[in-house]
Amino acid sequence: MENQMDYIKIEKSARRHQKIRNIVTYIFLTLWAAIVLFPFYWMVLTSVKSYGSYNAEHVPRLFTLAPTLENYKEAFTAVPLGRYLANTVLFTIATTALMLVVITLAAFAFARLEFRGKNIVFTLFLSLMMIPTELVVITNFTTITSLDMRNTFAGLILPSVTSVFYIYLLKENFEQVPDELYRAAKVDGTSDLKYLCRVLMPICKPTLVTIAILKIIECWNSYVWPRLITDDPSHYLVSNGIQEIRENGFGRENIPAMMAAVVVISVPLIVLFLIFRKKIMAGVSRGGTKG
Repeated sequence: MENQMDYIKIEKSARRHQKIRNIVTYIFLTLWAAIVLFPFYWMVLTSVKSYGSYNAEHVPRLFTLAPTLENYKEAFTAVPLGRYLANTVLFTIATTALMLVVITLAAFAFARLEFRGKNIVFTLFLSLMMIPTELVVITNFTTITSLDMRNTFAGLILPSVTSVFYIYLLKENFEQVPDELYRAAKVDGTSDLKYLCRVLMPICKPTLVTIAILKIIECWNSYVWPRLITDDPSHYLVSNGIQEIRENGFGRENIPAMMAAVVVISVPLIVLFLIFRKKIMAGVSRGGTKG
């Protein structure tokens, strides 16, 4: 009986300590979430403040009693933000689709095909990740300019249709699929392309979805390359539009109008991430596991 009482006391003590740990953990996560989400809250709050009230605040306020949507109206009327959004959607979809084709074929070649010097070629290929981005931008700019492709969607898209990291990630996923499936498919007379499309891609769908979403986010937030390669407003992306709002649309002091445009641009990405967050996590975890 005494041993049973001691066991009950130990169990109650363990539960109490677990409850305390859970409370501390949730408090920490709540504070961390508040820190992470505060910039977005501040962006939305600033976007609904009028130009006059914002500039009248000597000390920034964490709320407003007179919200307005006038800044959103101005974001679409003072500059052609709608056209910039359409250009960005076209650029993002085309770049992501072409990149998925390129990296899927490259990853399959490195994962399943046998050719002389494959390991050496792949090692050299991975070494490209050590090249600074600035050097790549300079090289791409020189190439696109020499081909007379500035201020064209082709010039915007072509330098972004491949990625060493994504090829490596997808190759690792392809190699996790048992070799027996490939050999059985070859015995049945299945071509490499059919095996890729009917076996490997469905199995590795979470990783492909993850890569597609990450590429969409990358294209949507692209700033340096579009800013460098385009000076024609008909080919501007949303990143150019934000800069135009700052420099030409309202002047350098109308922060609420800029924040309204940033909110409009950010919402699609946030919604996309919330919808596919589980697939993103599944794809990343699968890419980091061997066997």
